[in-house]
Amino acid sequence: MIDRRALRWNGWGFVHAGFELGRREPEVWRWVADQLGRKTLPHRPAAPLDRLELAAPALAEADLAALRAIVGADHVKTDRYERAFHSRGKSYLDLLALRAGDLRQVPDAVVYPGTSEEVQAVVSHCDREGIAVVPFGGGSSVVGGVAAIRGDGHRGVVTLDTTRLGRVLAIDGESLTARVQAGIYGPELERTLQREGFTLGHYPQSFEFSTLGGWIAARGAGQQSYRYGKAEKWLVSAELATPKGPWRTENFPASAAGPNLNQCVAGSEGILGVITEATVKIHRVPAEKDYRGFFFKDFEAGAKAVRTILQEELPVAMLRLSDGPETHFLQSFSAAQKPPGALEKAAMQALAWRGYGEGRCLLLVGLEGDRETVLESQVRTRAIIERLGGVHLGNRPGERWYAKRFAMPYMRDPMLDRGIAVETLETSVRWSDLHNLYRGVHLAIHDALRDNAADAEARAILMCHLSHGYFDGASLYFTMIFPQKQGAEVEQWMAIKRAASDAIVAGGGTISHHHGVGTDHAPWLLREKGEVGVALLAGLKDSLDPKHTCNPGKVLPG
Repeated sequence: MIDRRALRWNGWGFVHAGFELGRREPEVWRWVADQLGRKTLPHRPAAPLDRLELAAPALAEADLAALRAIVGADHVKTDRYERAFHSRGKSYLDLLALRAGDLRQVPDAVVYPGTSEEVQAVVSHCDREGIAVVPFGGGSSVVGGVAAIRGDGHRGVVTLDTTRLGRVLAIDGESLTARVQAGIYGPELERTLQREGFTLGHYPQSFEFSTLGGWIAARGAGQQSYRYGKAEKWLVSAELATPKGPWRTENFPASAAGPNLNQCVAGSEGILGVITEATVKIHRVPAEKDYRGFFFKDFEAGAKAVRTILQEELPVAMLRLSDGPETHFLQSFSAAQKPPGALEKAAMQALAWRGYGEGRCLLLVGLEGDRETVLESQVRTRAIIERLGGVHLGNRPGERWYAKRFAMPYMRDPMLDRGIAVETLETSVRWSDLHNLYRGVHLAIHDALRDNAADAEARAILMCHLSHGYFDGASLYFTMIFPQKQGAEVEQWMAIKRAASDAIVAGGGTISHHHGVGTDHAPWLLREKGEVGVALLAGLKDSLDPKHTCNPGKVLPG
């Protein structure tokens, strides 16, 4: 369990950590300002914790005493830090509110149960007493999934923090499964499994600060999901605390006894109950890892290579294709930190002469497994890539990405300190629609950024990568960086978000591939699921949670 006081309550990660820009930090920020059409960058620090005005807890002392009787006096928190930390997640809207000191949505208390039985007792008590319960693991949701919303008819809201449930309970080395408590953080889970020679292999960008229960609740995807699968693939069974009592889903390698209810748990985002435990598929730690890079002349050529590799069913761990703008941004950002030497400049010039210049796209290929499998896959993937126009760059790009793969979220806070918005959104779509959706979403975001710019001189950076692929389609992950419109940051974001989401749905994509629904994507759920589908989901919630005690205001359209 990570000490909450070691974490930023209004930003990303550890208080003592950050994105290292090195000695050339002033030059980096001048480069960023130039890219965004700014002569200088403003100074917009976040409101400090000691200046926040929090409403007194709405719960009576008798309510708090009842909760203390369940989990112990030390595990019911009502102090300023705990309530602020648990009031929001890490979405752009969340950070705007936290940095501004806008804590109108704040839990009345934070409860830390230590067992599944204590979780059930808290949920049952709150349901009986008209108190909303918001499940909270790492709090890394970027779609409003853990906001402390009270909900209609509730007289208070409690955030239920699962991180005391942080142990691996059992490992079945013969069946290759593990039974794990839901509040365990990614690093502790992997340390425990790898001591025994196993791995879950689930490494989202939030890995250091997210939990097993959150991965399942959001149907999350790790960076190596090609090999290890998304959460719904590696989930075997789950245990939940619901207002109707404990619910343990079926635990079989396969079954024809009706629908697989585990698939109702994956993606449920806390609206059906609190995930307390899960049995998951595990793998033996791979003996060999190989990450390398390739350039393509354009995004379509790179996407064709990814599709070909997947449809020929080669055993890859990761295929990550950056479009031209993302490739340019990453290389230019790196050059601003450390200017390239003469040899590197000459290599880039030689590639440009061969047609890999403006618009070139970087493909990272990750292979994991036994040595023989990795070596064979190297040969076969490289043959496909080079046949389709890719040029091999060696291991350095892959190894550099691998070493810093969890660092980029730390850049968001210093950008916000300088009036710069950073927002991401993602989708997945069939291969036959992928390029049309890419162009449609790109155009919609471009127009929305222009129409909602901070001023006439403001420019934006819009980039995309393909990071999770399948036999029949792939995900696209868009990132936008733009100057904030001071005083109208929320309205600016809403206009851009609406345009992008409408374009995704119009292009045949899902509203989310792995971030989830939360509050941000709920308005588009009806268009994706249809009236019957939403009614079915609402009926499932009503059957388990008729008073809507669990995570109110999330997932289901209002």
